[in-house]
Amino acid sequence: MRSPTARQGLSGLAFFTAAVQTGFGPFIAVYLTESGWSQTDIGVALSIGTAAAMVTQVPSGVLVDHVHGKRGLTAAALVVLGLSALMLTVWPTRGVVWASQILHAATSGILTPAIAALTLALCGHDAFSARLGVNARYMSLGNAIGAGLLGVVASTLSNRAVFALTAALVVPALLALRMIRPEHYVEPGNDHPSMQHPRQLRERNARPWHIFQLSALHIFAVCIVLFALANAAMLPLALNALTKRTGDSGLVVSGAIVVPQIVSALIAPWIGNAAQNYGRRPVLLAGFLVLPLRGLLLATQPDAVPLAMIQALDGISASVLGIMVPLIAADVTSRTGYLNSAIGSLGLASSIGATFSTTLGGLVADRLGVSAALLGLATVGLAATFLLWVALPETRPAGPTATQPSPAPA
Repeated sequence: MRSPTARQGLSGLAFFTAAVQTGFGPFIAVYLTESGWSQTDIGVALSIGTAAAMVTQVPSGVLVDHVHGKRGLTAAALVVLGLSALMLTVWPTRGVVWASQILHAATSGILTPAIAALTLALCGHDAFSARLGVNARYMSLGNAIGAGLLGVVASTLSNRAVFALTAALVVPALLALRMIRPEHYVEPGNDHPSMQHPRQLRERNARPWHIFQLSALHIFAVCIVLFALANAAMLPLALNALTKRTGDSGLVVSGAIVVPQIVSALIAPWIGNAAQNYGRRPVLLAGFLVLPLRGLLLATQPDAVPLAMIQALDGISASVLGIMVPLIAADVTSRTGYLNSAIGSLGLASSIGATFSTTLGGLVADRLGVSAALLGLATVGLAATFLLWVALPETRPAGPTATQPSPAPA
């Protein structure tokens, strides 16, 4: 990336966007409980958000691909994200909360591919992997620091104030975005059509549905479904078992959130560089293998401190997948475009796996016990790793990319 200003802006954008997203996590359930909502009503509201995220994943990616002003679209999504937080603060009624959840899901689906598109435009395909690692570091730091800051606000002021601060954090994110200027984009070229001028987009032969003809993308999507199916229920099951044994898991919940973020912040840049130097498959295999190992360790039903330490493995696998999704999407669309549509499709795959994970994990735990459920999830994770090993081809370009991608539209 040629400009230090753009580099700082992209880091700040990743950091503050992650911090804003933290406000829409567990704090919502606590706030609505405090406001007198029943657990059923809270579950419905959260399910609406989950369903909206699944429905909007692919359309959001297609939108980012086709909108000329990537920076303007990112700014608009951040503003709407802030408004959705303010809605929770001012009008916590059923309809408003539902609308806030839908807006949050839709804008999150836009922000992920939009930041990836800006990153590719700023650094080019050759440096994309390394820069994704840096982005992941700042996102992890944003999550960890944001969670700590919002937790202090919740304990010293109120849970309502959490969402006011969440909305306020949009302002530094917008200021960071302003530091990224069109003149910072790499020189024009033909390396990545999705970054080219809209006239060139209209003239190319590929259409958005072309991504569904890419076999590597299909294989990777199935691997992600299995990964999410194995991953999403692991920590909730382990925490529930710990709570039943000890009666208190408050501190370990915080540790289970913070420890993976610290690990991710430490190793994410190395993962990005390793993927560029050694290929995508070796790094992916290492990240996927960590998942069944984590399931096996959690199946021993460890106490609080060991459980929090085991969650360090989650930081490894989350870092690998977080970097590899946009990177492999960029690899397989490097000649046809529609990077962001591919990212949205892979996001949908992850949402599908996660949605079924908690339900199936809970059913098995009720019938056979928590340890059996965790062993079953570990087996699914092992199946995902095996499929990745035998079926997913290496997507890294055979040599240095011939040209840099042309500038993303401002």
